[in-house]
Amino acid sequence: MLWRISVLCVFAALGASAQPALPDTPAGRTLKAWFEAFNSGDRGRIEAFLKKFDPERPVDGQMNFRNQTGGFDLLSIEKSERTHIEFRVKEKNSPTTAIGRLTVKDSEAAEVVTFGLRAIPPGVTEKDFIIDAAARQSAIDGAAAKLNEFYVFPETAKKMEEAVRIRHKAGEYNSITNGDAFAEKLTADFREVSNDRHLRVSFSPAVLPKGPPPGGPDPAARRRQMERINCGFEKAERLPPNIGYLKFNMFATPDICGPTASAAMTFLGSVDALIIDLRENGGGDPKMVAYISSYLFDERTHLNDIYHRKENKTEEFWTSTDVPGKRLGSGKPVFVLTAKRTFSGAEEFTYNLKNLKRATIVGETTGGGAHPVSGQRIDDHFMIGVPFARAINPISKTNWEGTGVEPDVKVPAAEALEVAKKLASKK
Repeated sequence: MLWRISVLCVFAALGASAQPALPDTPAGRTLKAWFEAFNSGDRGRIEAFLKKFDPERPVDGQMNFRNQTGGFDLLSIEKSERTHIEFRVKEKNSPTTAIGRLTVKDSEAAEVVTFGLRAIPPGVTEKDFIIDAAARQSAIDGAAAKLNEFYVFPETAKKMEEAVRIRHKAGEYNSITNGDAFAEKLTADFREVSNDRHLRVSFSPAVLPKGPPPGGPDPAARRRQMERINCGFEKAERLPPNIGYLKFNMFATPDICGPTASAAMTFLGSVDALIIDLRENGGGDPKMVAYISSYLFDERTHLNDIYHRKENKTEEFWTSTDVPGKRLGSGKPVFVLTAKRTFSGAEEFTYNLKNLKRATIVGETTGGGAHPVSGQRIDDHFMIGVPFARAINPISKTNWEGTGVEPDVKVPAAEALEVAKKLASKK
């Protein structure tokens, strides 16, 4: 049963608002629990919510988001079903409003399947998120064409197209009128066939440009952006008794971020053992994977190959013996910390070192994404990230796609650092 609820938000003289009641459904109850935990700003309550309902989502990310927004006021319920709810909220710290979508499993615990909040950009209204049958058809046709042209496995591309067209013909998409929700559904249905977590359909309420900006991305702006976040590097420190600890959350391009990586690795070049924390690292540039790896070997070493389907060519990645600063070299023990959300290039780094027996992996099995991806415009409002190549490890002759990288020492991600410190001290 599907229904819409129109809500009139009456603001009192002091600026308070009467918020609509959330429906007594699995989706509504889960959303209510999220509002209560998130708006409290209490780390313990947020962590408890995530542990029960959304264990894949990191608590640090939610805390940062809470500090940024100040929490949310619920303005309206736009659509409500038993396991799915769409809603509109306003940030407490700003006038920004956002469209939200939550889908849960139909169970007592109502674990989160998908949960997204999209800020409504300037010049865009809620109506711009609404799509019709013609828009759904265009997105399906365009996505299928891009997959057949670029996807790394042509046979799988055809299977993905066939599966989605069968669902479309059966009317499974007819009730989806939110662009973001439709993009999420297409992503899930394509992934059900391919099991490829790099593949993603996305929606834009504003019209997408038909090509790259004139002159390409602004290098100066990109550099400023990387400088603001220190190229993803969070910590480089020495722990007793002379154990190095390095935490960074992305493999940014070495063209911009090489000096930052070199400074961190040089600072840790004289430690007796090194712990590299990739528990919140989502990947990035394979050239940076090779760049940082170069500090861990004495000799030029073959790390990984990437096969490009359309060009039918293979690109090799090796360490370099010519990197600035001090290298740790091959003789000192290295420990890599992983979590379920360790992904893509971070997985490559982990997989390479594991196969070369250069590091001990401590933590959880990683996410399982080994295919480089490129964004392809479908039409005015939809894009698709198409995995166009695949990694081929020179030792295993395969990769971690769909399986992730298994740790040598399997422990919950939250305990990985303490376990690694004990192992490093014994070494």
